[in-house]
Amino acid sequence: MSFSTKIAVVVRDDLPTWQRLNVCAFLVSGIAAAVPELVGEAYEDADGTKYLAMFGQPVLVFEASAAVLSAAHRMTLDRGLPLSIFTKELFATGNDADNRAAVLAVPRDALDLVGLAVHGPRNAVDKIVKGARMHP
Repeated sequence: MSFSTKIAVVVRDDLPTWQRLNVCAFLVSGIAAAVPELVGEAYEDADGTKYLAMFGQPVLVFEASAAVLSAAHRMTLDRGLPLSIFTKELFATGNDADNRAAVLAVPRDALDLVGLAVHGPRNAVDKIVKGARMHP
C-alpha cells in the first residue's frame, strides 16, 4: 500500500541505543497527538483480547549527524510541517513540565537536538531527511 504522507523520525547517530529508542518513543507520541487521524483502529486478537490502536502507516526511523539533524529541523520549520523535537537536556529531566521548561530556555537555533519527528507529504519529508540514513 502506498501512502501520500510519510512519518519520519531522525535520531542523532552518536546516541547510545537505549537513548535512541527512548527518543523515538517520545517523538512519535508528539506526531500522534498533533495528527490524530494518523492513528488507525484498535486491534483485537482471535480470542477477543483488545489492544491499543497504532499508526495506520509505517514510521521510518533514520539516523544522522548533528549537522544533518539541524538542517532537517530548519527545513521542517520552513515547510510548516508538524514537528516534535527532543533535545539533549531532556535526558536530565524527569517530567513533562521540566521538559518544556528545558526547551523554552534555549533559542531555536541553539537547541541541542538529538531527535525529531515529522509528518507530511512524502516528497517534502524525503527532502527533509536527505542526508540521513535508515537506522540499522
